[in-house]
Amino acid sequence: MKKMLIVYYSWSNGNTERIAKELQSVTGGDLLKIDTAVPYSGSYNDVVRQGQEEVNRGYEPELKPLEKNPADYDVIAVGTPTWWYTMAPAVLTFLHSQNWKGKVVVPFMTNGGWPGHVIRDMKTACPGAEVTCELQVQFDSNGGDKLETPKQKIEKWAQSVKALL
Repeated sequence: MKKMLIVYYSWSNGNTERIAKELQSVTGGDLLKIDTAVPYSGSYNDVVRQGQEEVNRGYEPELKPLEKNPADYDVIAVGTPTWWYTMAPAVLTFLHSQNWKGKVVVPFMTNGGWPGHVIRDMKTACPGAEVTCELQVQFDSNGGDKLETPKQKIEKWAQSVKALL
C-alpha cells in the first residue's frame, strides 16, 4: 500500500482544513498543516489586501518547519484556499520547495465562487508529478463556511483518492 500525506493551508474559516480532514477520514493518510513563519495579522481586509499584493508579485513566504517529510510519501494531496484566482502564497512556497519526480499529486482547492486558475497553477508548480483526482470545492460567496459543493461529490472524490493507495 502506498503512503499518503495530506498537506493543506487554511487561513480564515478553516474550509480547506475541513476538506483535508474529510479526506484523511476516508484515506487514513497523514495530515500536515503548513503555515507561514510570520503569521498574517490585522483585520480580514488587511490580510486580503496583503494577500493580493503577494499574489501579484509571486511572493513565496517562508514557512514554519514541516513536521513530516513529503519525500517519505508516494501520494501527496495538496489543498489551498483561492487567493486572487490562484493558490495561497504559502502553498506556492511549499510546492516549489519539493521534488515532485515520481510522486502522485492530488490538488484540491476551496473558493467562494471564483475558482480562478488554482488547479492549473498547482499542476505547473509540481513538475515531474503525476497529477490526478483534482477537486474544486465551493463555499458561500460571503466568505463564510457554508458548503455549496454537494457533499456527495466530495465523498466520491475521497473514495477515488483512496483507490490510488
